[in-house]
Amino acid sequence: MSTAYAVRDSATMLRRNLLHIRRYPSLSIMLVAQPIVFLLMFVYVFGGTLGAGLPGQEGVTGAVGRAGTGDRGDYLEFITPGILFMTVTSIALGTAISTATDMTTGIIARFRTMNIARVSVLTGHVLGAVIRTGFAVVIVAAVAFGLGFRSDAGPLDWLGAIGLLVGVSFALTWLTVGMGLAADSVETASNTPLFLVILPFISSGFVPTDAMPTGLRQFAEHQPFTPMIDTLRALVTGASAGTDLWLAIGWCALIALLGFLWSRRLFLRVPTK
Repeated sequence: MSTAYAVRDSATMLRRNLLHIRRYPSLSIMLVAQPIVFLLMFVYVFGGTLGAGLPGQEGVTGAVGRAGTGDRGDYLEFITPGILFMTVTSIALGTAISTATDMTTGIIARFRTMNIARVSVLTGHVLGAVIRTGFAVVIVAAVAFGLGFRSDAGPLDWLGAIGLLVGVSFALTWLTVGMGLAADSVETASNTPLFLVILPFISSGFVPTDAMPTGLRQFAEHQPFTPMIDTLRALVTGASAGTDLWLAIGWCALIALLGFLWSRRLFLRVPTK
């Protein structure tokens, strides 16, 4: 089948997924509300204490000073990138659920009997999730700015931050599409990707990794989300991302490739009857 047909069929499947979002908005609302609740809770409940413990070095709080001189505003600046990543992972979790729903209702098996590009069924889910992630990130970022988040980043920094979030969303969505295809029920699909929601907590998203015990710090420093969050934090504060940028790009490429190959393999094994 030609590339033109694959693009056309992918656009059709994308439209199908966007229509589902419009007709059943409750899941999207819940997934967007979760990071907003975490943002409010961490800033207003824990922000004063955690902000006072932040190191005052440039690139972490955006100012130079001594440890223990931060406040709730500093913590808002520190935590916002982690919350934006939680938004991406929440939408990815919803993609696993929607994919599993298609599997359990038999619609994917039906699609496989039709004269359409097979890849379009999966790309429809992925592209729909990336678009939904974009809207969710805008909403959460608007809440953060409303709470007082400010940035010294320039246009190129913001363009890089958007590109990073799109790349992470693309990679994690392919991974969760595979989880949805592999799940034997919607309930299983809703639980399997939960580690993606937990990983930001065991990273530099909420506290500096230097404040963690040795074993936990080593795990946090070498798991994928830490260089991604550190890169986003540097971009939105106008600091230099350094080697974290290349680590983030590498992790995104690896996760996207493995997720795509896994999803494709599972999809081709779906019985047609």
